[in-house]
Amino acid sequence: MDIDHRMRKSAIAFIGYCLCIMLPVNADTRQAAESSSSNTLAIEQSATERIDSQAFRADQWGLDESQWQRYQSLLQGIRGSVSPATLSPLEVLGIHARSADERRRYAEQWAVMMRDDAERILAFQRAYDDAQRRLFPNGVLIDTRVLASSIATQVQTEKLTWQPEDRILFFTATQCPICDAVLERLVSQIKHFSGIDLYLIDVSAGEESRIRDWATAKQIDPQWVSEHQITLNIDAGALGKVSAHTGLQGHDLPVLILRRDDRLMPLPVSRF
Repeated sequence: MDIDHRMRKSAIAFIGYCLCIMLPVNADTRQAAESSSSNTLAIEQSATERIDSQAFRADQWGLDESQWQRYQSLLQGIRGSVSPATLSPLEVLGIHARSADERRRYAEQWAVMMRDDAERILAFQRAYDDAQRRLFPNGVLIDTRVLASSIATQVQTEKLTWQPEDRILFFTATQCPICDAVLERLVSQIKHFSGIDLYLIDVSAGEESRIRDWATAKQIDPQWVSEHQITLNIDAGALGKVSAHTGLQGHDLPVLILRRDDRLMPLPVSRF
């Protein structure tokens, strides 16, 4: 009996020893499984967030999933290598359009978005001017009209020093020899500032082909247009709004407006 009793005690001790050895292993296994599960969930969450973000951005540009994927694919090729990072998805897709109808559709989307943005900028500027007059009835810190007049007077007698973010709003017509000469001189300096926004006052909606023909005749580099250094626009009342904002009166074509730091300032044609 004593021998059997000792054997049973030894067996129990051996089993307990085995359990002590196995428990840490099982704990490590559980920890590894939990860590792997946590990493998988994190990866899945990251992928979901990335998909949601891409879908949101595509929606902001009015593009569906397949169009957005094509845009992303095009960025992996020459377009992503030679074009600036500010080139919009609509411009990328339009440049690489697979048909005339597709090119026209993207061009129309881009034209609408640019016009809406210009309207928002002008509307905010008017709201800002109203706020200045309402909050500071005895005078504002900076009178933008006086500032514009001062700058215009300065550039009549001094050389205009371009700033990298400067843009010129250039109002012209399809038949204006003086405008053409001024534009040619201005284009020769385009590397020194951000670009030129051309507005044709004698072209109406639906006559976009006239703008393209005019741009071709004036030898406007398509690369400048694709890179947004030059934009081609129908006036559609823009000159009247800019004139009211800047106090410009009795103007003859061409009309040049310097946009600097969100301020609009008339420039004398004689400067060019």
